[in-house]
Amino acid sequence: MYYSVVFLGILAIIFCVHHLRDHSHRPVTRPNVVHPKDDQNISYQSSNDQSILVQSSKKIPLSVNYHLTRECNYKCGFCFHTATDSHIEPIENAQKAMSLLKDAGMRKINFAGGEPFLKAKFLGQLAKYCKETLHLESVSIVTNGSKVTDKWLSEYGKYIDIMAVSCDSFDEKTNVKIGRGTGKHLEKFKELAQMCETHNVMFKVNTVVNIYNYEEDMNAAITEINPKRWKCFQVLIVPEENGSDKTLRDARKFQITDEQFKLFCDKHRHHKCFVPEGNDVMASSYLLLDEYLCFLNKGVKEKTKSILEVGVEEALKDVYWDEEGFMERGGVYEWSEPSKSAQHKLDW
Repeated sequence: MYYSVVFLGILAIIFCVHHLRDHSHRPVTRPNVVHPKDDQNISYQSSNDQSILVQSSKKIPLSVNYHLTRECNYKCGFCFHTATDSHIEPIENAQKAMSLLKDAGMRKINFAGGEPFLKAKFLGQLAKYCKETLHLESVSIVTNGSKVTDKWLSEYGKYIDIMAVSCDSFDEKTNVKIGRGTGKHLEKFKELAQMCETHNVMFKVNTVVNIYNYEEDMNAAITEINPKRWKCFQVLIVPEENGSDKTLRDARKFQITDEQFKLFCDKHRHHKCFVPEGNDVMASSYLLLDEYLCFLNKGVKEKTKSILEVGVEEALKDVYWDEEGFMERGGVYEWSEPSKSAQHKLDW
C-alpha cells in the first residue's frame, strides 16, 4: 500500500510539471493592433480607448493617409505618388468614406497628395467634417507648404491638429536640385512655421534623406524651428511609381544605402522630435487610400476596390499592412492638439 501511494504521488508530480511546462510554452495570440516594440505601454485617458487592443480578427485602421489628389506644383525627383491623373472624388463621396473609416475604428486622418492645397476648398471642407461631425481625434495634413495661406488657416486652422511640411535641406540649392521648389522653399517654410504657431497648429517637419542631403548637418536649423515632430524617411523606391526609366519619376539616382541613412540618423537622433523611418519600416506600415478611395499595396500587389463599393472591412482583407511596423515606427503618438482634442487623446 505504501509503495502504491508513493507511486501515485510521483505520477501526480509528473503530470503537474508537464501541465505547467505545456502552458509556459503555449504561444500567446496577439491582438490585431499590437503594442509598441520593447513592450512600451500606452497610457490611455479613457477606458474606451483600450477597446482597440481587444483581440479581433479584423484589421482596425487607426490611422489612414488619404492621398486625395496626385496633382502637384513641385517636381521632387523621388516622389512615389506621382501625378498620373487629375482625379478627385466629389466631396460627398470623400465625406462618406471618412465616415465609413471612422465606423471601422479610424482615429486619425492624414491628408496628403500630390499637393493637397491645390484643392484647398475641398481640403478645408473635409477637415471641418472630420473634426466637427465625426469628432476624429486627429486631423493632419502633409504639404510642401507653397500654397498654404493665412486666410485658409484663419478659416480652417481650428480643425487641424498637425501640419507636416516637407523640407529636405536647409540649403536652398539642394532643394532646387531635388525638385523641392524653385528657390524660395525655405522662405515659405519658415513663414509657415510661424503661421502654424499663430493658429495653434502643431508644426511637423518631413525630410526625405537621399543622396544629396544625407551628409548635411541640420541640427542648428531644427533646434531653431523646434518642431513637434521631425520625421526623416530614407528615400523609397516603389517600382510602379518611381523605380524605372518608364515611370514619371525615376528615384534610383536618389537612393542611399542603409549605412548612409544611419550616418544621417546618428548625427541627428539626439533631438527629441526626431523619428527615423528606413525602408524596412516604411514600405508597408502605412494604410494609404488613393484618390479613388482604394487602399494601395505599394510594390506588393494591385490596389483594392473602393471602400464605397465593398466597405472598409472587406477592402482591408486585401491589404498588406504591417501593423507591428506601424507601432514600431511610432504610428501612435500624441497626435491631438490639446485645445482641439475630441473626447480622447493618446499620451505616451
